[in-house]
Amino acid sequence: MDGAFHEAHLVARPIRELGLGIAGTRLEPLIAEFRGELRARGLAVAPRFYLSTEWGVSFGTIAIGIPFYLARPELAELHAARTGMVEGFDAAELLRYLRHEMGHVVNYAYRLYERREWVQAFGAITQPYVEEYRPQPFSRRFVRHLPGWYAQKHPDEDWAETFAVWMTTASAVRAGAHVDWRVEYADRPTALGKLILFAKLVGEVAGRAPLVTDDAPDEEIGSLGMSLDDFYRGWDARAAEVPGLDGSLRAVFAPTSATARGHAGELRAAAPLLKRLEPTLCTEVFRWTGHFPERTRPLVRQLAERAAAMALDFAAADEPRVIVALTALVTALAMNHVHHGSYLP
Repeated sequence: MDGAFHEAHLVARPIRELGLGIAGTRLEPLIAEFRGELRARGLAVAPRFYLSTEWGVSFGTIAIGIPFYLARPELAELHAARTGMVEGFDAAELLRYLRHEMGHVVNYAYRLYERREWVQAFGAITQPYVEEYRPQPFSRRFVRHLPGWYAQKHPDEDWAETFAVWMTTASAVRAGAHVDWRVEYADRPTALGKLILFAKLVGEVAGRAPLVTDDAPDEEIGSLGMSLDDFYRGWDARAAEVPGLDGSLRAVFAPTSATARGHAGELRAAAPLLKRLEPTLCTEVFRWTGHFPERTRPLVRQLAERAAAMALDFAAADEPRVIVALTALVTALAMNHVHHGSYLP
């Protein structure tokens, strides 16, 4: 399929007709590199890789679904525009997500979640799996790998993140970097205990044939009759209006003492700055708070609309300070929402 086509032609076609696959794309050599990592660690289980609607491993299988939009740069660009964030686009980030998903594969392949010590360390895998979770940033009980403090979502994710930390540090050591999870987590005994148990369990099964070999895909791209427009419908839905933020915006864009004395120099409109910062805020606020990008984006857009309605501006010389202030404001609102369910409790 010709890569130089207009978005209007792209979004209306059924996804299964877009000719997407892993072979011949930027994903192929990265998956080959990842397979090399698995061989170097002595893991006998060989997962199947396929394109799907999102990252994931269906319970009881050894097949890793990779988001279809990662196969082509223009689809990744479209995904970012529609959702606010792309999970795993560049090579380092894609390997980061693959290592996490491989944790699920190993868990299911050897049914490690059935072991008593696994349950004691990570919790019961039968725990309800909820999309909306309330992470405690920098908790000493969990490892850190994916954005959003993802290990805190569910015992299965806690295990997968622990696996990913092990894989990542092992790869860094092979590349010549001095990284050791025993050192990094030495001051976090609970997280370190999980890593030690993990190393023990994986050491026991590493060279063994897997107990589970089911590699049936879930939502494989070739079966999707929906169009991209259908797929993204709802992502652009506006969040409920957040009242009472006009004063906060005025404080963010208020001139400093120097610019207030008449030395403002060039003035810039506030709304375009918010629009320019939107992608970074979506990504980084999620990374450090767990507030989903699809929530951050409409929040930032509402702030931009209010800034435009109030005709707020700022001195060009104040831009670094204003960016920090906006980041702090959005982060504070995001943390309120994560922990209280509303931006203004």
